[in-house]
Amino acid sequence: MRTPLFLSVFLLCFAFSNVAQVTEIVEPNYIRTIQFSGTTAQSQLPIIRLGDRLQLSFDALNGEEADFYYTITHHNFDWTPSDLSKGEYLDGFDDVRIETYENSLNTLQIFSNYTLTIPNRETRAIEKSGNYLITIFDDDGYPVFSRKFMIIESVATVGVEIKRSRDLKYIDEKQVVQFSINSPTELLINPKQTVKTLVMQNSNFKTAITDLKPQYTIGSELIYRYDQEAAFWGGNEYLFFDNKDIRGANNSIRSVALNELYENFLFTDGVRANRPYTYNPDINGNFVVRNIDARDQSIEAEYAKIHFNLIYPYELGDNELHIYGNFNNWTIDGSTYLEYNTESDTYQNTRLFKQGFYNYKYVLVTPDGKIDPGAISGNYWETENEYTVLVYYRALGARFDRIIGFGMANSTNITNQ
Repeated sequence: MRTPLFLSVFLLCFAFSNVAQVTEIVEPNYIRTIQFSGTTAQSQLPIIRLGDRLQLSFDALNGEEADFYYTITHHNFDWTPSDLSKGEYLDGFDDVRIETYENSLNTLQIFSNYTLTIPNRETRAIEKSGNYLITIFDDDGYPVFSRKFMIIESVATVGVEIKRSRDLKYIDEKQVVQFSINSPTELLINPKQTVKTLVMQNSNFKTAITDLKPQYTIGSELIYRYDQEAAFWGGNEYLFFDNKDIRGANNSIRSVALNELYENFLFTDGVRANRPYTYNPDINGNFVVRNIDARDQSIEAEYAKIHFNLIYPYELGDNELHIYGNFNNWTIDGSTYLEYNTESDTYQNTRLFKQGFYNYKYVLVTPDGKIDPGAISGNYWETENEYTVLVYYRALGARFDRIIGFGMANSTNITNQ
């Protein structure tokens, strides 16, 4: 009787795993500076067209020159596994070793830099649009980390406009994304069921809006004119530090020390939520690795301990303060936690960063894990943010969700009509 019972439990678990939504695996502490990009120089969530190049790089700080492998899986709009077999969306194969890596050169922190470019000799092309997950494994087949990316095809055009909120309670704090979808070459049948949309602010998938339905149709055009349902907190411009010259202080770095590694001490930050909005150019939470003295940034950029210091004069209760940005894929963990220092009466964090230009902000995190991005930085309708709208379509009888178009807009062109 034990064998059939075990088999039944196994099949039930297997069936459940096949319909479960996939989540990204957070990298261990020895994996750092995961740069994932398509056509941009800065690291951000890759959204590329069919046939475009995709590049992933990361550093392993354990000095073992270990072997890493990758797999690519296709997913539906809701990030459940699609019904496509590997051969239907890949020309070539995956589950092969990442062959390109170099060891660091003239750096205090020893590391190996791994680079994966797709297409390559083994994975010649990705042939279907949609949601994808790339997973990196170690030599024992254990998953080390994973990242999401999207591939689009140009079937529909998407017009995007950014508005101020019509809700007077939030008119000074929120930005609303309104858009329309036009598909002149493909009839979008029954769009309330077959068309889905993803709306993102600053390429942050974790705060995306995914439940919007077309409100009405004009000819072949689907119209989305929501207000509260398509509203994002405006936030504030990101803070930054730039240690491309790791030995020198500048307008973001107060002082520099050299111990086992270089240490950069940032100027003390304060709460900006109670101050008037001030424009300050940023790269919307992303980062760029760079070393002013290096020929090859990937292996010659140093690692430095960055010291953050925040004055927060309010009672926290059970809440926590964290630094936040795309430097670790918008993840809240122990490395981003700000600890209270009784001597300085400030909240402090020390975290390892590869030399470069980084955006960051401070956020308040509640005991249930919810992030309040405006508690320290404030929310302002004037803030410059970049918005992306992705359009998914599954025709009647189709087996997967295609991404048939995307549109972008910047809040610098915000209107309040």
